[in-house]
Amino acid sequence: MKRVAIIDYGSGNLHSAAKAFERAGAGIAEIIVTSDPAALKSASHIVLPGVGAFGDCKSGLEKVSGMIAALETEVLKNKKPFFGICVGMQLLATTGLEHGEHKGLGWIKGVVKKLEVTGLKIPHMGWNNLQAKSHPVLKGLDGKDVYFVHSYHLVPQEEVVIGEVDYGGKVVAAIAKGNIFGTQFHPEKSQAAGLQLIKNFLEWQA
Repeated sequence: MKRVAIIDYGSGNLHSAAKAFERAGAGIAEIIVTSDPAALKSASHIVLPGVGAFGDCKSGLEKVSGMIAALETEVLKNKKPFFGICVGMQLLATTGLEHGEHKGLGWIKGVVKKLEVTGLKIPHMGWNNLQAKSHPVLKGLDGKDVYFVHSYHLVPQEEVVIGEVDYGGKVVAAIAKGNIFGTQFHPEKSQAAGLQLIKNFLEWQA
């Protein structure tokens, strides 16, 4: 039985995320929502959700004593499969420029910038068609519609993009680097496509 730790740091749609993981992982995974860094040691998979502003989310994560150090140990050193969702993915960047400049975790070289599109509404909100590259977690998802709510987007400075959507130009929808995976869209709001993605993540041998 796999054990999935969804990190509670005061920012994230934890209830719906946990429910989606429970549905997709029925019979194969135990899902825990935790703010205890020690819980990451026994987890096989780690999920960092995120809703709100970059700086607020980073501050919230820093306030959970020992959590960033535990993440670095279990994800960067021990190479456990990791999934960052929405702002949880953005926090992996070097820098975030939402309401000032904020330092990210620095796992992915890149900057989180405001979406700049002509003639389209900001935030980018609703369904959009995913253009997916070949990756185990995105298996069966190329061409599927997934659900977005965001005003800022990750602009990577290394080759990590495995999924994009068109919203006044290409917008990064999914990234991967070794055992690290992230989506700008919300799998817990993406219905069947989201459940398929979560199942793929749980089966992923990073």
